[in-house]
Amino acid sequence: MNVHDSERLSGLLEEAGFVRAPEGTGEGEADIVVFNTCAVRENADNRLYGNLGRLAPMKARRPGMQIAVGGCLAQKDRDTIVKKAPWVDVVFGTHNIGSLPVLLERARVQEEAQVEIAESLETFPSTLPTRRESAYAAWVSISVGCNNTCTFCIVPALRGKEKDRRPGDILAEVETLVAEGVTEITLLGQNVNAYGSDIGDREAFSKLLRACGKVEGLERVRFTSPHPRDFTDDVISAMAETENVMPQLHMPLQSGSDTVLKAMRRSYRQERYLGIIEKVRAAMPDAAISTDIIVGFPGETEEDFEQTLHVVREARFAQAFTFQYSKRPGTPAAEMAGQVPKAVVQERYERLVALQEEISWEENKKQVGRTLEVLVAEGEGRKDDATRRLSGRAADNRLVHFARPDEPVRPGDVVTVDITYAAPHHLLAEGPARGVRRTRAGDAWERRNAAGEKKPAGVMLGLPTVGAPPSPPAAPAAGCGCD
Repeated sequence: MNVHDSERLSGLLEEAGFVRAPEGTGEGEADIVVFNTCAVRENADNRLYGNLGRLAPMKARRPGMQIAVGGCLAQKDRDTIVKKAPWVDVVFGTHNIGSLPVLLERARVQEEAQVEIAESLETFPSTLPTRRESAYAAWVSISVGCNNTCTFCIVPALRGKEKDRRPGDILAEVETLVAEGVTEITLLGQNVNAYGSDIGDREAFSKLLRACGKVEGLERVRFTSPHPRDFTDDVISAMAETENVMPQLHMPLQSGSDTVLKAMRRSYRQERYLGIIEKVRAAMPDAAISTDIIVGFPGETEEDFEQTLHVVREARFAQAFTFQYSKRPGTPAAEMAGQVPKAVVQERYERLVALQEEISWEENKKQVGRTLEVLVAEGEGRKDDATRRLSGRAADNRLVHFARPDEPVRPGDVVTVDITYAAPHHLLAEGPARGVRRTRAGDAWERRNAAGEKKPAGVMLGLPTVGAPPSPPAAPAAGCGCD
C-alpha cells in the first residue's frame, strides 16, 4: 500500500513539473526529498528521525532544498515531526497525499513549515496521477482503510474505516493498464477480501476476481492481503476457476494459539485457519501459501508459541514473514499485562525462523524437475550480472533465477524453464530455456527504457520509503499483515 502511494506521489510531483534526480545523485544535491512512512513497527520511527537528522546539515548547505514527510507516521506524529526536526518543510497524512505539490509551494512562498493532516479521505488515491515503477506489473487499489480492531495494529486509526471503490472503476483502471502493456496486476486493500462491505455485497470480491478473468490480455492476477475472517468459499472457487488468478495466497496467521488470537482480537481460531488452508489446497493443489506471524505478543506462553509452531508444521507455508512483537503507543496491546521479555521473544523467534526455513526448503525441493513459466522481472536478482542469469516470478510467486537465453529477453517477457535446484528462498534453472515468449509487456518495458524512463536508483525524486514493503513475498510485509 505504501509503495503504491509512493507511485502516486511521484506522479503528482512529475505532473507539477518536477523530475526525478538522476541516478547517482546524492541526497544533499536533490531539490526535494520525500519520505513516505509506515507506522506499524517501532523501527520506522527511528529510521525516519535518523534520516531527517542526516539531511539537516545537507539542507543547511543548500538553500531552497525542501523535505516532506507523509504517510502513516506523519498521520500519527503530526506536529511532533516539525518539533523534532524543524528543518522539515511539509508534513501530510494518509488521507491527503494529493495535497503535496500545493503544500510544497506554500512552504516555499511562506517560508514556514506546512502541516496538513486530514481526518478522512479527500480523494480516492486511484484518481491521482501515477508514476508506476514497472511497465509490466501494477498495483490496483480496490479499497482503503480497515474496519478491524486488532489490538496490536495502529493502521485503522491512521488509514480510517474501509472505503471501497466501485467495481466498474476498478475494472476500467485494469483495462487501461492492460492497454498500456501491463500483464500482471495485484489487487490491493488493507483487508482486501473484505471488499464489498462498504457497498453492501458480501460476494463482491469473488465477483471482482472473476471479472478480472475476462479482461483480454491480463495474464496474472494476485491480491494482498486477505483476512481469514472474510475468506469465504466463493473466493476459493473464484481463485480456482479463474484462469489468470494465480495459485498463490498470502494470508496472515499472526498466531496459532486461540488464546493469543482472542487477545489480538482476530476473529478466527486455529481450526478455522487450517480449514481454509485445507480448502485452498483441495481446490488448487499447487498453490503456494505464505503468511505473517508475530512472536511474543503480550501474554504469549510457551504453550501458546508451540501452537504457532504446530500450525506452521500443518500449513507448510512456502514462506512466512516473521516479526517480533513491536509495542505501538495508541494500541490496546501496548497497555496489556504480560509483556514478554526480549530474550524470550528472541529465542522463540529463532526457533520459528529455523522451522520455517526447513519447511520452505522442503517445499521448494518439490519444484525440482518441474517446468515453469517465469515472468521476467527487473531488479529481482541482485547477483544476476555476476552469474549471467536473469530472474523472475513463477505463477505461484516463487522467485526463479535462470540461465540467460541466447535470444534477447526483456522484463515482462515470459520464459519457460526446467527447475534444477532449490534453496529455501529461490529456485534455480541452470539449463537452457525451453522457450521465450516476447510479450506486449516486454514491448512496454522496451519503450519506457528507450525513452529514458528507466527506474532510477537514487533519491527524490526517488521517494525513499520508510518501513514500506515491496511486493510480497519478495521482502517482509508490515507486521500487521494488512498494510
